[in-house]
Amino acid sequence: MPENAKTPEIRFAGFTDAWEERKLDELFNPIPNNTLSRADLNYGSGRIKNVHYGDILIKFGAVTDCRADEIPFITGGEVADYKSQLLRDGDVLFADTAEDEMVGKATEISGVDDGFVVSGLHTMAYRPKVRMAANYLGYYLNSTSYHHKLLSLMQGVKVLSISRTNLGMTPVSFPASELEQSKIGRFFASLDRLMALHRREYDKTVNIKKAMLEKMFPKDGADKPEIRFAGFTDAWEERKLGELAEIIGGGTPSTSIKEYWGGDVDWYAPAEIGEQTYLASSQKKITELGLQNSSAKMLPVGTVLFTSRAGIGKTAILAKPGATNQGFQSIVPRKFALDSYFIFSRTHELKRYGETVGAGSTFVEVSGKQMAQMPILIPEMSEQRKLGAFFSNLDRLITLHRRELEKLQSMKKALLEKMFV
Repeated sequence: MPENAKTPEIRFAGFTDAWEERKLDELFNPIPNNTLSRADLNYGSGRIKNVHYGDILIKFGAVTDCRADEIPFITGGEVADYKSQLLRDGDVLFADTAEDEMVGKATEISGVDDGFVVSGLHTMAYRPKVRMAANYLGYYLNSTSYHHKLLSLMQGVKVLSISRTNLGMTPVSFPASELEQSKIGRFFASLDRLMALHRREYDKTVNIKKAMLEKMFPKDGADKPEIRFAGFTDAWEERKLGELAEIIGGGTPSTSIKEYWGGDVDWYAPAEIGEQTYLASSQKKITELGLQNSSAKMLPVGTVLFTSRAGIGKTAILAKPGATNQGFQSIVPRKFALDSYFIFSRTHELKRYGETVGAGSTFVEVSGKQMAQMPILIPEMSEQRKLGAFFSNLDRLITLHRRELEKLQSMKKALLEKMFV
């Protein structure tokens, strides 16, 4: 094999031949597109489906299934008027404009069957001159390897675009073996199906949680929830948050005294509060001396951190003792009065209250005294714990699906770089 022969870094066993490379114009025939705007399309009825560039950029993946994906119809479109534009399985479409470097994103058409599908506004459609295995082109043309070839060809400032002339000059790589093409296409299609499964499960669990938050806590004006664990019938009692928990602010040691920094005391800032439920290690740490010489306080395990400014209402639970800066009014539940996960599950109420009563000219901030006055309905402790455990399990399931999805997305990104040339 010549030294400059191109082969991917990762390859299916049994394939060793160098990949072929041709310019796009040599490998494809162009297909005309139309310039119909969204106003000319509808999702209700019609004979001809129209692939709009905005859907390629945002909605469609590497392969568009014309049977399953939601593609709008041309309002009043007649097949006779679009004969030269009709697409078939294996055709590829590029979005020729975008507000960022997504310009050039492509999709391969599949599932046309006996239907009629055309290429719409700001798209460039092509049909391969040689037979290609299903799905290969869709994934290759969206790989890092190919998309990097487009970057220098993009034109514009606020809106980027790429011309047919420039696109036609780009080299397209592919294995000569249709079997290898097929294996690559099937592999990435399987990966996408697995990602879609986790995305559906994630969305379903998020929706279940949203519904349960509405039904398992009393609505405004009510003192009992709509759905309840068996054995609990008493009305919930209205209390002030300060009666159930201690509200503790934070502080920042002097940044000019190096002895206050780099210790082993976790010290959190609001920017660290994101999707994590439990926190056990902060980005910055302070020393015991820094803690003693600031208004920061050591908070126990189970404290619900609550951001009180510049983005009121982000929460997390301490899994290890730690302190915070002054951007928090943290909730330390009193023993046998308030369950940590129960109050964490009511983040939306805490946030709404903080945003309502908060004040400030530069940025809105809610004080510890204000948070302590928050009225809140609570059941007896045993019911709180059951509710806390229920939502904790739901959150773990949501996190599981999110992490699996993120892992698969990272895997796909890496393989798109290593399985193409």
